Amino acid sequence: VSFPPRAPRCPPCIGSRVPWLGAALRFRRAPLEFIERARAEHGPIFTVYTMGKRFTFVMEEGGAEVFFNSKDLNFEQAVQQLVKNAVSVPAEVFYQNHGKLYSMMKGKMGPSHLHVFTGTLCKELHGHIAQLGTTGTGDLIELVRHIMYPAAVNTLFGKGICPTSQSKLREFQEHFWKYDEDFEYASQMPECFLRNWSKSKKWLLKLFEKVVADAEGTNPSGTTSKTLLQHLLDNLQGKHLAPNYGLLMLWASQANTIPVAFWTLVFILSYPSVYKKIMEDLTSVFGSAAGKDEIEVSEEDLKNLPYIKWCTLEAIRLRSPGAIIKKVIKPVRIQDFTIPAGDMLMLSPYWLHRNPKYFPDPEVFKPDRWKEANLEKNAFLDRFVAFGGGKHQCPGRWFAIMEIQLLVVLFLYKYEFVLLDAVPKESPLHLVGIQQPLTPFRVQYKCRE
Repeated sequence: VSFPPRAPRCPPCIGSRVPWLGAALRFRRAPLEFIERARAEHGPIFTVYTMGKRFTFVMEEGGAEVFFNSKDLNFEQAVQQLVKNAVSVPAEVFYQNHGKLYSMMKGKMGPSHLHVFTGTLCKELHGHIAQLGTTGTGDLIELVRHIMYPAAVNTLFGKGICPTSQSKLREFQEHFWKYDEDFEYASQMPECFLRNWSKSKKWLLKLFEKVVADAEGTNPSGTTSKTLLQHLLDNLQGKHLAPNYGLLMLWASQANTIPVAFWTLVFILSYPSVYKKIMEDLTSVFGSAAGKDEIEVSEEDLKNLPYIKWCTLEAIRLRSPGAIIKKVIKPVRIQDFTIPAGDMLMLSPYWLHRNPKYFPDPEVFKPDRWKEANLEKNAFLDRFVAFGGGKHQCPGRWFAIMEIQLLVVLFLYKYEFVLLDAVPKESPLHLVGIQQPLTPFRVQYKCRE
């Protein structure tokens, strides 16, 4: 007796009575909380149907193996629509440029090339930290933004290319923070639903027409003195879209680095034993004249301060993206489920990093756990996937980590802090990128005596 083959078993699907809209309203309200509730109700694999699309979430380690190793999943097809919505780059141009630009970024921002940026970035950070004065009070994430944005822009784009004067910077920040705030939603829905976001996007693209023109006008023939933006322009096919790629590069350089720097400082300042250890390390490397000298920090100095890198990576682990994404090209099997072609497969670093099998006491900030990572060979802890995995890891990850280390060194060596608020929880509003703080975290700072 023969029986017809059983239909593939798909994961439980969450939708609504309105077919196309699906779970969009509930999902958008607080996506991180939404997937936490869905995980508790349906298990570690489930599908969310929203705005005509299927997003299948995988929140366990077996799914990670499939996500990073299966040839039936495609990263480029997953992010192409996001890039089209976010910066108006058509599909054919995206596919034409992606591989070449990724390789260029990976090479120019890799570990062996960081020395090109260290001195310039250190000088820039010093200059913008000095603008805070000898004493003051403020929300820590705003202080970090006002330091890191102009320092990173001047380092990667070239000094004077993007607005850094206070009046122009204020207008720019209003548009950029709006663009960044709704970037996740705008990448998934028609622009007409987000008028303020669309207005800021158009303003930024107009700005980047001038930025690109200035960068092309000063582009040197030799490669050693080129900025990262000029390297991008040299490799880009479809020069009329250079402003669009410039905006994408700016967003990628700022959107995650600033919140990571914020959380790293928050955890350091709120754990007395961690703070004590870091200050002892800083004194051993730079001496006891904290607050007085404008220290120069080299690559070698950062190698002698591994604990700060551990703190940075531990902050990333605890505040990782809610999801990273690939498109299912052919049906794939995870546990007892078959994920159909066309689904967006969403792996959750946020939840994988809370697996006690790989991260004991997963909710606790424990920088010492990073002793086990072979960071000298640029290897992270097993199952740490905040930067993605395989050939699609973030190409700027080592630059970002170095940038945060420099900020922590200079900030803590110059100032002492009084914490005015409790440590904030992470906001439940975002899946893409590092988690943002839910509430302000004000600090009082003054130069060390």
